[in-house]
Amino acid sequence: MPTLVKSPDAVFPTSIEQIPPAARAAYYDADHYLVDGEIRRWAGERCEVVSPVCICGPSGPTPFPLGCYPSMTPEAALEALAAARRAYDHGCGAWPTMSVADRIHHVEAFVPRMEAVRDEVVRLLMWEIGKTLGDARKEFDRTVEYIRDTIEALKELDRTSSRFAIEQGFVAQIRRSPLGAVLCMGPYNYPLNETFTTLIPALIMGNTVVFKPPKYGVLLHAPLLPAFAESFPPGVVNTLYGEGRTIIGPLMESGEIDVLAFIGSAKVAALLKHQHPRPNRLRCVLGLEAKNPAVILPDADLDLAVSECVLGALSYNGQRCTAIKIIFVHQSVADAFCARLSDAVGQLQVGMPWEEGVKITPLPEDGKPAWLKRLVDEAVAGGARILNAGGGVIDQTLYYPAVLYPAAPATEVCQVEQFGPVVPVLPYVDEQEVIDWTIRSPAGQQAALFGRDPRRLSRLIDPLVNQVCRVNINSQCQRGPDKFPFTGRKDSAEGTLSVSDALRVFSIRSLVAAKTTEANEQVVSQIVSGRHSKFLSTDFIF
Repeated sequence: MPTLVKSPDAVFPTSIEQIPPAARAAYYDADHYLVDGEIRRWAGERCEVVSPVCICGPSGPTPFPLGCYPSMTPEAALEALAAARRAYDHGCGAWPTMSVADRIHHVEAFVPRMEAVRDEVVRLLMWEIGKTLGDARKEFDRTVEYIRDTIEALKELDRTSSRFAIEQGFVAQIRRSPLGAVLCMGPYNYPLNETFTTLIPALIMGNTVVFKPPKYGVLLHAPLLPAFAESFPPGVVNTLYGEGRTIIGPLMESGEIDVLAFIGSAKVAALLKHQHPRPNRLRCVLGLEAKNPAVILPDADLDLAVSECVLGALSYNGQRCTAIKIIFVHQSVADAFCARLSDAVGQLQVGMPWEEGVKITPLPEDGKPAWLKRLVDEAVAGGARILNAGGGVIDQTLYYPAVLYPAAPATEVCQVEQFGPVVPVLPYVDEQEVIDWTIRSPAGQQAALFGRDPRRLSRLIDPLVNQVCRVNINSQCQRGPDKFPFTGRKDSAEGTLSVSDALRVFSIRSLVAAKTTEANEQVVSQIVSGRHSKFLSTDFIF
């Protein structure tokens, strides 16, 4: 079904009854929050949530009122942080001193409780952020898989650490210890998965957590509060809701946050870091913006390149940090590539998240369609054309994808992360043009290369791996598999997230050492054999 511009009535439902019963939404009053092991009801002001999905009524399409959540105060935020600090207790609390095996048991207990609310979370994912039903299910299931993989990775890490090292007259055991209170803030495009890729490893390594859901994608965390409360000791997991400027600033300014786990913009990350009065004590785990290029070489398989670029640039409306944000195509194949690309984009189905086969859905961010229009208008004024029929048309919260060619490098759409369904395509003659653009770019996450000549590919691979952290050959940019390192250079990231790397980034190597005297060997042996210490131990986790 082509993305021909339709009337709003043909795209948006005219009533809730028109929507399949399993996909329907009702007003969700998420007026509870979790602190110190208690699910408390918020009695103060609340934030209203409207869905990007509109319902066509007598006055035209109107965003569906989806629910509300607490608009918490600085005092309430500091109370949540105090609960996390008490649970950590300078590393003396029950959670940070608990054995690895026991912490694993708590996380394992959380998984079936999380799975019990899958349908509810998936439905809220669709309605809050416009994610397709299939992608919402994948996000939930991938998150569960990530938790299980994290558990297995920690078991392997602990098995390796259960042995003693003997060096230069010393015997020592080296393990990993937690860091303290962690503030977790995830992004709206993967509000469940990417929040949990920091929250779960932080927890399982013995840290306590305060987490704030993103502005778009907050309601879907409410069904999980009982699972957290039932699975972890009091104060280990605490939730915050409300305006970030109001509740996050006081937390950072307190100096009591030990780790900032944030996925969002570099501008906000810099602000948060600078609010902390003890920056040398603050560890940051950051996933920030990206401007991932795709490079189409003269000998590329154009059908493959187009297929991967459409997926890479427009999956979930291009609202992914790993999305292809700009395409460089060799002048010799530019016309053929652009013709196939615009045709493929024109075949994408525009519609509601629950509809079968839909690819382009409503955008959740306020004012996003108008901002994308401004980028496109500037690019067109700079000489680009919108190649696909209907590209760039706005219908309420929908933005019909636009392929721009030839986009000028100096235009804003070629400089910033558009994070939406706009695809700038630039012709090039010499690969050095691509390398120079990548060097100048403040982002450095990934690149995708399409070609067959090993020598030509290698001439790009070798310089690009020193500018970005992943080069994909004949495939789109992507995060997975989750066991691969996921990070970036320059303004794109700080710290590495993968199943095993995340365990390390939320912990620090600590050791117990003693000179290899007979008396020391005896006392260490007694500690281990008597199981007097949870740290100094040779227990093997199966």
